Amino acid sequence: MFSRLFKFMSQDMAIDLGTANTLVYVRGRGIVLNEPSVVAIETVDGIRRVRAVGDDAKVMMGKTPGSIEAIRPLRDGVIADIDVAEDMIKYFIRKVHGGRKSPLRWPEIVICVPSGSTKVERRAIRDAASNAGASKVYLIEEPMAAAIGADMPVTEPIGSMVVDIGGGTTEVAVLSLRGLAYTTSVRVGGDKMDEAIASYVRRTHNLLIGEATAERIKKDVGIAHPPADGIGKTIEIKGRDLVNGVPKEIIINQAQIAEALSEPVGTIVEGVRIALENTAPELAADIVDQGIVLTGGGALLEGLDAVLREATGLPVTVADDPLTCVALGTGRALEEEIFRGVLHTA
Repeated sequence: MFSRLFKFMSQDMAIDLGTANTLVYVRGRGIVLNEPSVVAIETVDGIRRVRAVGDDAKVMMGKTPGSIEAIRPLRDGVIADIDVAEDMIKYFIRKVHGGRKSPLRWPEIVICVPSGSTKVERRAIRDAASNAGASKVYLIEEPMAAAIGADMPVTEPIGSMVVDIGGGTTEVAVLSLRGLAYTTSVRVGGDKMDEAIASYVRRTHNLLIGEATAERIKKDVGIAHPPADGIGKTIEIKGRDLVNGVPKEIIINQAQIAEALSEPVGTIVEGVRIALENTAPELAADIVDQGIVLTGGGALLEGLDAVLREATGLPVTVADDPLTCVALGTGRALEEEIFRGVLHTA
């Protein structure tokens, strides 16, 4: 009884350690933190120290002096800089505990990982969480967490397909009976979309724009297919003219953005097609009835569900809250006994 009470009072947490954003779910409290996965590092007299993390660091990107560097420690869904990732996880743990450096009990932590991540990449994530103070670390595959968060029937003998489009990767999986019957991880997500937009603007307008501007374009007027009127909405963007080297402002429209995003969108569609081709017949029959569910920030791209619907001929729906599906699913796996079987310690 005391152990149960102690566990209930603990700050055990589930972390959606995303390329773009990190969400933290605390046992019994739900999602308590949602901040960008960015760390600002300041170097003074050869000594590096953390200057800011999360929201405070995000606003510094592209605007830092020589002594400060804004770093995103995760790339393509996995840790690229383990020391910075460790600092970021430590900061988020302390923030969840109200700023205390030493909580009453170091938490158990569940972290989601891309299904296609290697043993080395998984070990890096587990080590970063352990070094940040976790008493025990569990891993859960990202598509499984997304499916649980979207209330899909993952514990039943029914085939269902989830497509989780995150910042660094797109996870495509067919699930049944608490397991992944088939999964593929495509290293295309929101970041590649931002890069495609920046590259298109540079190539067609000789205008250099930053990462934040490209992301704003995607969120405001991004579209997966050409608009019906051939133009769609327009947006004013500012950057540096590569010909004259001076600041410049131009107007671009949705038709141009659709052209810019054609390659990353096509890669996602191809990943879904490959998954369907490799799905067992009985599970494929279930997917015809159940359809495909889209989760992750990329699911909010206008028209992406329609593009997938046209390419596959299957029903395609967007989860109710695609941005938090993975965090909610990871949290439910932490809290609910029925999902404990989907967690891994290695």
